[in-house]
Amino acid sequence: MEKYHEIWLEEERKSIEGWDFSVLDGRWESEAIPWDYQAEIQKRLKPTDRLLDLGTGGGEFLLTLNHPYELTCVTEGYPPNLEICKNKLEPLGITVKGVDESNHLDYPDAFFDLVIDRHEAYDLSEVKRVLKPGGVFITQQVGGRNNEELSRWFIPDFVSEYADFDGQSQKTVFIETGFRIEMYQEASLRLKFFDVGTVVFYAKNIPWEFPGFTVDVYLPRLDALQALMDEQGYIQSTEYRFIIVARKV
Repeated sequence: MEKYHEIWLEEERKSIEGWDFSVLDGRWESEAIPWDYQAEIQKRLKPTDRLLDLGTGGGEFLLTLNHPYELTCVTEGYPPNLEICKNKLEPLGITVKGVDESNHLDYPDAFFDLVIDRHEAYDLSEVKRVLKPGGVFITQQVGGRNNEELSRWFIPDFVSEYADFDGQSQKTVFIETGFRIEMYQEASLRLKFFDVGTVVFYAKNIPWEFPGFTVDVYLPRLDALQALMDEQGYIQSTEYRFIIVARKV
């Protein structure tokens, strides 16, 4: 197993830019989500709409929408990504605002026609505040029990602090907050890793699912994971996703 240890340490030292996991292409495989987040946005987004993207990362997805920059705003809470946004998006004319753990949105009341959010925390009352009457919120989220079995490979008693965050509970919150649900879907999806180094990279960059993860601390568990990899050719976990499209009433 020692031949792998330096490889794993090298993976541990790597980080992602923005929220772009394309560096792992070919090293892992995720079952396809049964809806199209981008299509749900594009069939509702008009050229004259004012658009807000919550937690835009480095703006990678946002820019594929080709929405007029002067009508496009973003938030980002992770300081390295916020710096990327300021350097990459502001010169285009896109408005960039930071956000902290309160999830307060530094934008006026009833300002946006459409708010979108892929895998970013939100305060639903804040989203409602910044939406115009009849405005739409589209969010695709990671459920709190995402990759739970892989987290428990390393931490047997692991319980996510977001374990109760799921689509069904959020539907109730949306309705109680004053939204009408126009679309809802959830899915459990197989995720396969084809080398243990990919697991290391992922775990290091998703600390809320793998708190305190380091190669040195979890080396025995990584060795056991490598033995399983050698036996079956992959490591499998389960991702949980849901999408809600809701209109402010």
